[in-house]
Amino acid sequence: MTTQTQFSFTTRPLVPFAHDYTHGETEPWHSHDCAQLLHTLSGVVRVETGQGFWIVPPGRGVWLPAGTQHRLLITGNVAARTLFIDPFARADLPSVCQVVQISTLLRELIIASLHLPESYGAGSRAERIYELILDEIRGISVLPFNLPEPQAPALLALCRRIQAEPGTKWTTMFAAKTLNISERTLLRHFRQQTGLAFSEWLRRARLMEALNRLAQGQSVLRVALDLGYESHSAFSAMFRRTLGVAPSDYFPPGALSGNAFSKA
Repeated sequence: MTTQTQFSFTTRPLVPFAHDYTHGETEPWHSHDCAQLLHTLSGVVRVETGQGFWIVPPGRGVWLPAGTQHRLLITGNVAARTLFIDPFARADLPSVCQVVQISTLLRELIIASLHLPESYGAGSRAERIYELILDEIRGISVLPFNLPEPQAPALLALCRRIQAEPGTKWTTMFAAKTLNISERTLLRHFRQQTGLAFSEWLRRARLMEALNRLAQGQSVLRVALDLGYESHSAFSAMFRRTLGVAPSDYFPPGALSGNAFSKA
């Protein structure tokens, strides 16, 4: 069962909201009648939808179009700063779920918006901040932190098994053998149903599991070995190639506990 939350945009194009979660909290299935940009100052959020799930590391955000049914699972202490946005505020707002990079400017604008009045005059500071936020969202960068799920029961079962056993050596041959189909058939159907090559889906699944484990304080070496990498350096190379930084540098001090941030 899902619930839907409604917001009023009669006086402003977006409604900012601050909420802090503790480790292990969840939000049940629900949706909003507006678009949502959920930005995390700390902790990690897993956002699940009917099409797959997204992992939101600290300092990033997830975009959810209006009407998207979703639920949240919290790792670490999450300081969330959310914008609920009138879907008609701009004609070219993103139309699909996606994890996004939050620039320093956008982060500060989101925090500033929490203290703005609901009603304001034309040309006022409040109007300029609201409009600049919408401008920044239009040019936001997308990050590869989503994991689409296939609809076919056999492929879905395979994906769930991979997520449960990420350290297994999931070659194309082995995956195809578990379904009793040819490698060529597996690759064709997998791309048709997920939009990703099997190897890319597997890499993303392991990366997203790594983010969750690192958020729980596990060592880089332990995560690397548990996910099937032969060495710390092999895992770190994949991580740096995908995210631009080493895994040890990805979570800044205080980013998991939220202690480094005030209740803006």
